[in-house]
Amino acid sequence: MNKTININLGGFFFHIDEVAYQKLKRYLESISKSLSDDPQGKNEIIADIEARISELLSEKITDARQVINEGDIDNIIVIMGQPEDYAEAEEEYNDSSYSYKRNSASGKKLFRDGDDKFLGGVASGIAHYFDVDTIWIRLGLLALFFGAGFGIILYIILWILLPEAKTTAEKLQMEGEPVNIDNIEKKIREEFNNVSENVTEFASKASEKIKDGASEFSEKMNQTFSGKTKKNNGLQDFINVLGKIILVFFKVIGKFIGAILVFIAAAVILSLIISGFSFGSIGFLNVDGDFSRVIEVLQGATIPFWLIITTVILLVGIPFLILFVLGLRILSSSVKQFSKPTSLTLLGIWIIALLTMIFTLIEFGSSHANYGDFSKKTVINIVENDTISLKIINDDDIHYKHNLRTDSHKYEVDINGYSKVYSNNVKVDVKKSNTDEAYLVLQKESRGRSSNSANKNAEKIEYNFDIIDNTIVLDGYYISDLKNMWKDEEVNVTFYIPEGITVYFDNSIKNFLNNVENETDIYDKEMGRHHFKMTDETLKCTDCVDEIDEDEIIEKESI
Repeated sequence: MNKTININLGGFFFHIDEVAYQKLKRYLESISKSLSDDPQGKNEIIADIEARISELLSEKITDARQVINEGDIDNIIVIMGQPEDYAEAEEEYNDSSYSYKRNSASGKKLFRDGDDKFLGGVASGIAHYFDVDTIWIRLGLLALFFGAGFGIILYIILWILLPEAKTTAEKLQMEGEPVNIDNIEKKIREEFNNVSENVTEFASKASEKIKDGASEFSEKMNQTFSGKTKKNNGLQDFINVLGKIILVFFKVIGKFIGAILVFIAAAVILSLIISGFSFGSIGFLNVDGDFSRVIEVLQGATIPFWLIITTVILLVGIPFLILFVLGLRILSSSVKQFSKPTSLTLLGIWIIALLTMIFTLIEFGSSHANYGDFSKKTVINIVENDTISLKIINDDDIHYKHNLRTDSHKYEVDINGYSKVYSNNVKVDVKKSNTDEAYLVLQKESRGRSSNSANKNAEKIEYNFDIIDNTIVLDGYYISDLKNMWKDEEVNVTFYIPEGITVYFDNSIKNFLNNVENETDIYDKEMGRHHFKMTDETLKCTDCVDEIDEDEIIEKESI
């Protein structure tokens, strides 16, 4: 049976048995003697050591009625280190003789860091050894895991082989610091500062624990006197272990999410920076090519183009920068969050960028608000009962199209060093002329901020055709300014021919015909390579009668 003693250690009261008290007393006296060569600041160092021991004991004591025993003190000595670690002492300390031996500084050694660990502290220990940030080691191990596949095996091997830095001397050796009085003092102060924030919270919880302990003690006493005792059948232990496993699982998932956030955010930020100098680099994000042209189209906006690019980078980059820091904080607790002034500054910059982009988009939308067109009539000199041939060509030097057809899609092309818009949005129609002359009406359509500006944009569309004898050669494309990329531009060519004139549709034009009316409702794509004569009402095919009759015969035979 041992006596218990109440002590005040570091501002907290503890119940400790006599043997443990004597051992703790001798330990503190030994440390005090090891500091005898440097009396200045000695009391402050001893106070820091006592406060650290007090904190460690507080973590071990879960019940206010619990008594500190000799084993608890042994564990504290293992964590705090032997007295010879605390200075250039004369003799080595041990529990029986309390002697001391000089301790020289040692070089950097490889340990596992138990104070900054995700699983086993391997990455933190390697980071200390090579003097790099822990996050890069963890990212490297993740890369080995997902890339080469042996990262997890390497981690487990290092976890087994590397010892954990538990004592103060081992922690200093892990960081490559000499084990002397100055560094021991510095290390203890750092550890104490890290846990001092929890002292107040611990003090507030201490009274609650005392009350809970008293209630529990009273309940157990009642159960004892009433003959009812609660037996532990192991179910609670199983639930606790299962809870810890689930907690570790979610912790691993959280770290994995953090790594994904870091990778994605870093990729986006890097792409944005590169895209500020080269628009083609936006393709690194694997987005559709139309998106990259949106930025180029904005070159015609009122706001300077460089400001629009900066606005886009800030608008997208700031949120991903926050995600990047968030991912780093998930992976490493040593990464600090943005300070309040920095956060407010980033928020202000982002809001300004957002307002600038809203203004730019509103202005961009207003530049497409009104429809306009430009029409031009060209008379075709032709003799009665003559034949007009219609055909379509393309300029393969500008943009090659294997299958030339009407298409609203637009392409950016380079013409004499200038970026232009190329499109096959050309439509051809043939109608009856109300006069005795044949003529062509070329109509170009566009949009603009006002009807007047829309009409001017339509007039600037570049479209050509040639009349060679009775053959009319049309371009199967038009060219426009790059700023008009999204202005719904198109070209309509309509031929008006009098009664009795025959039109021959070359096979090249069949994919550009736009619902051409004819007596037998032949489809546009089937009108190629055929002659159609204008009657008093509409076109009539003159060389596809046999085909029609054959179709009718086949249809009758099938009936």
